[in-house]
Amino acid sequence: MIKLIDSLSYKNRLRTVAPMWKFSFAAALFALSYLSHAYIQLVIMSWMFVWTVIYARIPVKSYIVLLAVPCLFYAASLPAIVLEIEPAYSAYATSDSVLFTASRWAVTVSDTNVIKAVHLFVRVTACMSCLMFITLTIPVTELLQVFKKLRMPALVLELMLIMYRFLFLLMDTASRMYAAQLARGGHSSFRSKLKDMSVLIVRLFDRTMHRYRGVSNGLIARGFTDDILMPPYTALPMPLRYKREGYIGIVILTVVEICTRWRGLA
Repeated sequence: MIKLIDSLSYKNRLRTVAPMWKFSFAAALFALSYLSHAYIQLVIMSWMFVWTVIYARIPVKSYIVLLAVPCLFYAASLPAIVLEIEPAYSAYATSDSVLFTASRWAVTVSDTNVIKAVHLFVRVTACMSCLMFITLTIPVTELLQVFKKLRMPALVLELMLIMYRFLFLLMDTASRMYAAQLARGGHSSFRSKLKDMSVLIVRLFDRTMHRYRGVSNGLIARGFTDDILMPPYTALPMPLRYKREGYIGIVILTVVEICTRWRGLA
């Protein structure tokens, strides 16, 4: 998954466009998605799909899969949002739908909770669409440059860069150990899979730390001075057509949301 995201972020059509503009554009839409009504969020979700899939040329299948993975966390919390546990006599006295009862308690589903869950899903998906645009169109190195221009502490940036590289080192070590176990006839049964996975997890940390020490020694041998220097911020300007569409779209959505809130207060 991480390799797929890294590959798409370097190969997309908006790769050479200024990362600061893309980050600011997605951040503004993210804030609007969090604060706006459901129909504005649906528009933002569709608009982000156009920018990511059509303008940036990200494959539709990859975009849907990457967007669906975070939604699994929402699905895991859905029962806590929709279901309610209350006394049986109180549940049958209301208009809520009773799923089942146990002893003196009943599990119910109310229309209010269902509507709340739907609104929350739309908001989560709209916000994730904005984050997915940043993830799939801005490589991590350029994203760190954006954070540097936004005055993020240098220590935080260095930790983010080291952890990002460490993830690839961890995945490479795990894949090699897994392939070695398969070559020796491992993972042949359920019990064997449990045993081999436990061995892999135990030895993975030691192997990864060994390779990490090798990387650290390599940095020291090359004159590392406790400061990781990043490449200079260079990017082409945003095409005028995209820039106009972005600014006009944000203004229209903001005005519509303000008018909707003003009518609700009137």
